[in-house]
Amino acid sequence: MKPHRLCNSPRPNVVVQPFHLRTIAAWTGALAFVMCGAISPPPLWAESGHDKTPRIAPRDAEEPRVADGNQLTTNQGMRVADDDNSLKAGARGPTLMEDFHLREKITHFDHERMPERVVHPRGSGAHGYFQVYKPLSQYSKAGVFADPSLKTPVFVRFSNVNGNLGTADTTRDARGFATKFYTQEGVWDLVGNNIPVFFIQDAIKFPDLVHAFKPEPNNDIPQASTAHNSFWDFISLTPESMHMVMWIMSDRAIPRSYRMMDGFGVHTFRLVNDKGKSTFVKFHWKPLLGVHSLVWDEAQQLAGKDPDFHRRDLWDAIEAGAFPEYELALQLLPEEDKDKISFDILDPTKIWPEDVIPLQRVGKLTLNRNPDNFFAETEQVAFHPGHVVSGIDVSDDPLLQGRLFSYLDTQLNRFGTPNFVQLPINQPKSPVNNFHQDGMMRFANRAGKANYEPNSLEGTPKEATAEKGGYVHYPARVEGNKVRERSKSFGDHYSQAALFYNSLALTEQEHIRQALQFELAKVSKKDVQQRMIEHLSKVDGHLAMLVGNYLGMKAPQGQDSTKVGKAKGLSQEEGPKGSIKSRKVAILAADGVSSSEITRMEAVLKENGATAELVAPHLGVLRSTSSDTLKIDKTLATAASVMYDAVYVPGGKESMDQLQSDDEARHFIREAYNHGKAIAVGEGGIALLKAVGVTAAPGVVQEKSGSDSTRAFIEAISRHRHWNRPK
Repeated sequence: MKPHRLCNSPRPNVVVQPFHLRTIAAWTGALAFVMCGAISPPPLWAESGHDKTPRIAPRDAEEPRVADGNQLTTNQGMRVADDDNSLKAGARGPTLMEDFHLREKITHFDHERMPERVVHPRGSGAHGYFQVYKPLSQYSKAGVFADPSLKTPVFVRFSNVNGNLGTADTTRDARGFATKFYTQEGVWDLVGNNIPVFFIQDAIKFPDLVHAFKPEPNNDIPQASTAHNSFWDFISLTPESMHMVMWIMSDRAIPRSYRMMDGFGVHTFRLVNDKGKSTFVKFHWKPLLGVHSLVWDEAQQLAGKDPDFHRRDLWDAIEAGAFPEYELALQLLPEEDKDKISFDILDPTKIWPEDVIPLQRVGKLTLNRNPDNFFAETEQVAFHPGHVVSGIDVSDDPLLQGRLFSYLDTQLNRFGTPNFVQLPINQPKSPVNNFHQDGMMRFANRAGKANYEPNSLEGTPKEATAEKGGYVHYPARVEGNKVRERSKSFGDHYSQAALFYNSLALTEQEHIRQALQFELAKVSKKDVQQRMIEHLSKVDGHLAMLVGNYLGMKAPQGQDSTKVGKAKGLSQEEGPKGSIKSRKVAILAADGVSSSEITRMEAVLKENGATAELVAPHLGVLRSTSSDTLKIDKTLATAASVMYDAVYVPGGKESMDQLQSDDEARHFIREAYNHGKAIAVGEGGIALLKAVGVTAAPGVVQEKSGSDSTRAFIEAISRHRHWNRPK
């Protein structure tokens, strides 16, 4: 059989003989082929989309990465005539090794998964921009804080910490809130969580913490849950975790959406101005919609009914133009005042109480565009807390110091190369000019003879002085012996845990108690349970007693958390109310419904920025009292009250009678009531409410003849939850 040339190689001795795949099955994954085309240059960036925020632009027409039109091609641009059949020696013969299209397609498929992140594997991302309200030059020389007219492009990734890529969104967990600022001076990554503190004080314990909360190694159970022996064993032996435990057992660990949760930089950083003056800073993201959460029962149901609940919510909101917005708030502490604070400001298990160091809202983040491709952007984005720009510096926080190493090392493992920074989503928008070269995924090397510095051959690039924007670390004074020990100033593990607990509303405290009972009841080791009861008694004696009684254990005499006082900003109940923007309302109806009532309610909801979906016992259309037909969005079989923020049942006797006789409809209303959600019923709805055991209660609006109750319903939704109603 005639030999075939490899690509268009000019060397006549390079040939490929026809060969059977079965002969080289053992070579799978190890065979390498020389590619005969040049690697395309990195993509350009252009302005498009909302507010002209930068995005990946279409490639140059002369060198497209994606073919125009609808013609299927190989990676080399060769048009494919048959993508359904491999090349064979006869119609029923063996597949031939020379089928380069088959090999390219299968090889790419075999290698299209990169190792998932050890923590924060499941995420969702969005593009947007950040604008500062007024110059902050008195604190920082960073350009991102200098010009209120400048829209700095950003990419934000939200994530679950525990679990894997297939984990449901609504598990009890901390959430990542990582922001990549593409500043004019380089990339700044603000890597944080929706909880302001952390489990541990020193990064050397991070592998132990993660091993403990991940599935137990003998059976790989449970997934995405801390309700097991190893996690609570670790916590019971690590009292510095108690503050974080109170947060993770609170409603903060099951947010209503990414759009309704705080973000925190967790660590203490520095801002440095052009005179070299340092100010310690804590970074906060504050959602303009307020901070809201699911209840545990909703979170568990959503894990089965819609495991993508948070990801879908973010995507749908942006597509609908309800752009998520957050204000950047700073807590600022002058360098000279650090010793005037009663706790160690470098301890990552401590908050800076807002009563002591107030928040200053300095700018706004707007997310206005979904990714074009999940893998290329959300999955391949790489963050690192050491990615800072002039005017922002790190502190001596021992957890942060370890993360400066860990994040880069993690990215090297995930991508297999330091060139991950050349991926489009990770590229700075500012010029990059250095002598790094070669290695896997290197898209472009510097031209010229010199690949080192200093050199006299090419003349560039040269170091920049501080006056011209060169990065200079703040010259913090460092002294002391080399020791392995913890500062005594890090020794208080309970007072802020008690402060957090006592600052919450009674309902929030009740949810912490229920979460602890659920989690610790999953622990089979009595000594671990007993140690946790003892730790809880040092936070609040009454809480320890309630949890202990549930577990059949006696709690020691504990402290009264009310004696530590309260701090503002810790309870979600303090957040902004009065708006229903982007809230989702279920309109529950059946045939014979009043279309005029639906039309009126939909108009009012839209006017106030909310959305509505028509939920019925069947799909298709509903027949109304006026013989109109209404398109149904969801059925009772595919929807549930836990997917909505409120429920409206319009009038129409036939519709009301059908819903009253439908078990799923009655459950829908009763469940929404028990979860504290706003409920409104049209004329004739009182009988339906009585049928499900719902009577007059806060947040339940009943329309009467001649009245318009829509405004009362809007106000009830804006309260988010009505905890003060009887069950």
